[in-house]
Amino acid sequence: MQNTATPTHCPYCALQCGMNLTPAPDGTVEVSERADFPVNRGALCGKGRTAPAVLASGVRLTSPLVRSGGELVPASWDEALDRIAAGLRRTRAAHGPDAVGVFGGGGLTNEKAYTLGKFARVVLGTSQIDYNGRFCMSSAAAAGIKAFGLDRGLPFPLEDIPKSGCVILVGSNLAETMPPSLRFFNELRENGGTLIVIDPRRTKTAEQADLHLAPRPGTDLALALGLLHLVIAEGRVDAEYVQERTVGWEDARAAAMAHWPEYVERITGVSVPELRETVRLFCEPESAMVLTARGPEQQSKGTDTVGAWINLCLATGRAGRPLSGYGCLTGQGNGQGGREHGQKADQLPGYRKLDDPAARRHVAEVWGVDPESLPGPGRSAYELLDALGTDIKSLLLMASNPVVSAPRAAHIEERIRSLDFLAVCDVVLSETAALADVVLPVTQWAEETGTTTNLEGRVLLRRRAITPPEGIRSDLEVLHELAARLGVEKGFPTDPEEVFEELRRASAGGPADYSGITYRRLVEENGVFWPCPGAAEAVEQPAAGDTTAMAHPGTPRLFLDRFATPDGRARFVPVSHRAAAEEPDDEYPVLLTTGRVVAQYQSGAQTRRVAELNAAAPGPFVELHPRLAARLGAAEGDPVAVVSRRGRAVAPARITNAIRPDTVFMPFHWPGEGRANTLTNPALDPTSRMPEFKACAVRLEAVRP
Repeated sequence: MQNTATPTHCPYCALQCGMNLTPAPDGTVEVSERADFPVNRGALCGKGRTAPAVLASGVRLTSPLVRSGGELVPASWDEALDRIAAGLRRTRAAHGPDAVGVFGGGGLTNEKAYTLGKFARVVLGTSQIDYNGRFCMSSAAAAGIKAFGLDRGLPFPLEDIPKSGCVILVGSNLAETMPPSLRFFNELRENGGTLIVIDPRRTKTAEQADLHLAPRPGTDLALALGLLHLVIAEGRVDAEYVQERTVGWEDARAAAMAHWPEYVERITGVSVPELRETVRLFCEPESAMVLTARGPEQQSKGTDTVGAWINLCLATGRAGRPLSGYGCLTGQGNGQGGREHGQKADQLPGYRKLDDPAARRHVAEVWGVDPESLPGPGRSAYELLDALGTDIKSLLLMASNPVVSAPRAAHIEERIRSLDFLAVCDVVLSETAALADVVLPVTQWAEETGTTTNLEGRVLLRRRAITPPEGIRSDLEVLHELAARLGVEKGFPTDPEEVFEELRRASAGGPADYSGITYRRLVEENGVFWPCPGAAEAVEQPAAGDTTAMAHPGTPRLFLDRFATPDGRARFVPVSHRAAAEEPDDEYPVLLTTGRVVAQYQSGAQTRRVAELNAAAPGPFVELHPRLAARLGAAEGDPVAVVSRRGRAVAPARITNAIRPDTVFMPFHWPGEGRANTLTNPALDPTSRMPEFKACAVRLEAVRP
């Protein structure tokens, strides 16, 4: 083991902060500042600083496990892999290929996501593959494709944010979810720009804002339409821009005009003066941005909601211009790249559509298979999980923990338990892995090389810094071994750079074109923004020191000349407000919304195993307003039961004026009786198939000793 620092990236959120890792003499790994990476400039949150704690042998899995006599017991790799191959083969023989499901994760590298999608379609022949990134930003992706013809989380680098005149941040608590990014928004204000935060809670992010709007959960669509109504009524539409760079304005205009300010105030709880002030602050500067996160996106109308915010940007000429535009703050570490290269139900590598004959021909040629052999689109994430044990009999799952993270989680846990066979690849024994027939221990970020794509569309290289413990294999090795056992000897390399070279060819010419990117460029240029086209021979740089000749520079800023539509114009999409799928009533009179806390991450499978993080955030809680607490008779710390039509969760009360009186908040990182996703509603957006995590009807009950 070399005691030298390896520059790499954090394994957690989509910032993919740069860090240095150095092996210590005692076998641990030290994290140090890496100031050269522009996204975090050396800053790290607590999760990043403590990430190596999950590498410890007492925390992570170190041996394959197989179920014997109802218990998971250690086994050899050959026995474990043989059992998985036999289980998948048995299901295919009895029920057909679509009885086998594959579920991936937004934390997988591009190479692993690509290989998993290829494995599902070429080796298993199943259409039933999706991933937990469907729960992340699929609504924003769908709206972006409708409006711009292309989805990339941010169409500009984070460094543009401080130079803009105004940023509206919708449904994001980035001070807790991605703390190093807050500096860009602080610099925005220091430069004279304005920050507007829209959130039902007065979060740590909202406390930094010049203006905080606190709408009722599930009403972001009405709010955006009300703002556009005022833009029109006050004569603030950029008519020249609308005429030259967009289509569909008249229908979108008519839809917005039906949402007059007083009507929107009644729906959202945001006052008319606040609406007018928001419009003034957004429209007066030369440049402005709207950034959304899970708040408006995790709704049964999330695509339309994001579309309404995009319409606001288009009407005011704020898209495809310097220091302006619409963007989405991706959540998971590789949530962007994870859906671009084939682990999503309807997509092939390069963000190609699976039902596009030309896309199928291109990818099939790279894979060396008949295009007709590729299955069609399959079920979305929740629909796939809901079909477990009925249509889908066996499941191969990687890097996901749906027992905690899926909506209506008790039901999904029941569906997982009903499977004939479950195999899980993970670094820890998550709540989902604990239910498996076979569990395979796989390498972590510091023990392997591979690429990720951060929220800016910047492709990055994570570099192996340490040697994994004996008995640990990579996901690529797992898929290689399983493919061979299932009769496919070639096409599943274990070397990540070899996989990436194939990914380049498969993505060439697609919307997410990586063909001009190489590992060498990623090291020398600190990442490359896609799209970055270029034939393989044109991007190799054999001359010493010559790293740019003939190479496409990448695309840090999209849409400055034209949008990615056939005519180069953006599309207005007319939308109208509609209620959440489940509104409060006499039986369930309160709204529940969910989210994260700074010291935990997603389902908590890894962060809940880190002592420092658990000390900061030891368990779930229910955040409620003092008036609501008084009606319930609950004091700070008292156990409170939150009950929805799907189940019951119990957690201590946290009483605060920072939340609306008609709303309660629960973080979703914990299993057991405090599992927030026991309560959440799986009602799906008709376009993105995103579940409605952010709004459901509940009642509160005091828990008496």
